[in-house]
Amino acid sequence: MSGKAKPIPEGMRTVTPHLVCAGAAKAIEFYKKAFNAVEVTRLPGPGGKLIHAQIRIGDSAVMLVDEFPDMGSTGPQALKHSPVVIHLYVEDADTLFEQAVAAGAQVVMPIADMFWGDRYGQLRDPFGHQWSVATHLRDLSPEEIRQGMQKMSG
Repeated sequence: MSGKAKPIPEGMRTVTPHLVCAGAAKAIEFYKKAFNAVEVTRLPGPGGKLIHAQIRIGDSAVMLVDEFPDMGSTGPQALKHSPVVIHLYVEDADTLFEQAVAAGAQVVMPIADMFWGDRYGQLRDPFGHQWSVATHLRDLSPEEIRQGMQKMSG
């Protein structure tokens, strides 16, 4: 190969989620059904565990790896929770939300119109990762958002 490599590879963004899953291969299949993910690559290691995989959801890359507890790599199921929510902006939040539920996601927060102008809901996938799904409905000023939050808070 000749030439200088790009510091950020083609098709990647500055921030890329890298999910640790108990069963990364099954997670890939779930994300295909739930979020219309496209598999880009997978690299199985000894014993068939994935040491690297990448999918694309919309225009974004998501990397995956199997758990390797002996190397300090565990997923949210082993930890009993994930403090991270991965946010998806989509054309039709209701349709994708229901598609994810049908694929096996659990509803954490039902989808609804929110004070900040999005149609928004949260899910937990079968591997313990939390996802929010949204479609932006209205452009609001910071003051309108504050007023909406105050109304919601009572």
